[in-house]
Amino acid sequence: MIRITTLMDNELSANKALLCQHGLSFLVERDNFRILFDCGPGEAMCRNAHRLGRDLVNLDGVVLSHSHYDHGAGYRDFLEQGKGSFISAGNESSTMLPPGALTLYTGPHFFEPKYARNGFGFTDLSVGFDREFLEKHHVEHHVCQGREELAKGIWLVGDFPRQYEFETIPDRFVRQVGERMIPDDFADEICLVLEMKEGLVILAGCSHPGILNMTEHIRRIFAKPVYAIFGGTHLKEADEERVRLTVDYLKWAGLRLLGLNHCSGTSAKERIARDFQVKSCFMRAGDCVFLE
Repeated sequence: MIRITTLMDNELSANKALLCQHGLSFLVERDNFRILFDCGPGEAMCRNAHRLGRDLVNLDGVVLSHSHYDHGAGYRDFLEQGKGSFISAGNESSTMLPPGALTLYTGPHFFEPKYARNGFGFTDLSVGFDREFLEKHHVEHHVCQGREELAKGIWLVGDFPRQYEFETIPDRFVRQVGERMIPDDFADEICLVLEMKEGLVILAGCSHPGILNMTEHIRRIFAKPVYAIFGGTHLKEADEERVRLTVDYLKWAGLRLLGLNHCSGTSAKERIARDFQVKSCFMRAGDCVFLE
């Protein structure tokens, strides 16, 4: 069985003991394999895990989908403050970070600073730590190139080709390379893919390369239908036509389950909620799904 628990989202579920922030974090559990996919913007992710009784001690690793603060900045808090009750609901005396917390997976170019243009100024959107921070905390850093199998039937996938021209990246997103600011192509973005008998389950952070570009690439390299998608699709700024085309393609690719959150926008949520072919839910902080 697969269990996906939302530890952080922009919105709060019916569990009012939790906190919500602009960001995303999932705890993904399959049999004895447990991985943290994104860490949100701060320490509230750890607090929510504690409130939910979800143990963050016995992890097999941490994946950061890309290097924006709302997905990765919480990793610093996880390491610096992730002891005692923060890290484990059942082990208040823990003082050592477990190996899984110190195993980090990212895409390439992860440490190139990211910004959003603000007139002639810039807003720093980076995760707030660097390679030296990882070395200080003895983190084993893995860079995913193409695809990498973490466990049987559990993969990381990146390097998404751009096939759908209408899936554009807003001009405000830039990254710093040396002394230059260049358009951010989000070459660092990766996603988590789980194989099931019904098809593929995709966990996406923000889908900056385009959710269709990502889905088509994954469908092609695995030669299987995409059964379910959970996470952010960055359709909040998309017009109605792009949302329609996106939903129609995902259904053609085999989609039957869709759990949107974070940057997906209300238009996509409302459209998919009216679709009888795809079952949908909102993955707010504290929400979870179980897949057989």
